Amino acid sequence: MANTEVCPITEIKSILLATDGSEFSSGAVREAIRFAQRCNSKLYVISVVETNPEFEIYGPEVVEKIEKQTRVSLEKVKEQADKEGVTCEIIAHRGENASEFIIKEAERINANVIIMGRRGRSGIKRLMMGSVTALVIGGAPCDVFVVPRAGELSCRRILVATDGSEYSEKAAREAIGIAKRCGSTVLAISVAEKEEYITQAEEHVNAVKEIASSEGIEIETFTVTGTPYEAITTTAQIKKADLIVVGTHGRTGLQKLLMGSVAERVIALSPCSVLVVK
Repeated sequence: MANTEVCPITEIKSILLATDGSEFSSGAVREAIRFAQRCNSKLYVISVVETNPEFEIYGPEVVEKIEKQTRVSLEKVKEQADKEGVTCEIIAHRGENASEFIIKEAERINANVIIMGRRGRSGIKRLMMGSVTALVIGGAPCDVFVVPRAGELSCRRILVATDGSEYSEKAAREAIGIAKRCGSTVLAISVAEKEEYITQAEEHVNAVKEIASSEGIEIETFTVTGTPYEAITTTAQIKKADLIVVGTHGRTGLQKLLMGSVAERVIALSPCSVLVVK
């Protein structure tokens, strides 16, 4: 039986919560406070007012109004954290490229994990996540939890996706480590885009199974043919996974500041929270 009160990740001293104060961030805020409480961690909360020199010249009153709203929003988060006995520090910035401020703060405070929503105020399209979230994940110095508005940071049933790459091996080891600490059920999936690749997919999940067996963790494996992100998110839904664990990149290997397209679409469409392992 899963223990939902245990900290799922070891040595979590600092958590950075990134929020824009919108309803899209509400799940991340709620779960970050719970997570910090479970892990006895310090919570840092950052909001960035995105602006540019031209906007500041022609609309200073608007910028000032947004900054005040941001400060109020941050104070509310701190108030919630204080009620739960969580040590919390708030951070506000203004400028272009919110993702850069978030990444720099994560480096400054030596964050062990970043928690953020799937999209922000401008994130509308269903098949995309917010650009800030994508860029933070791409450049973050640590793992990132992405929490949908109605999502939880839970670990009762963990689905780890693997394509046999070094990134997915890291994801598998992290998922198994969480399961060992929390008594979770682990599911591993590998997706073959064509039928002739199904044998390779089986090899990938068997490799994860070996890692799990060495840690005394039972695991259920799946190999399916289809579009990877669709198969992963559908399996998560059918199997009632409450956490999907993925690596940042797949076998194609992309630029450092970009995520793999499969990981990005899994995050955008996932019915539950996603842990992106760096």
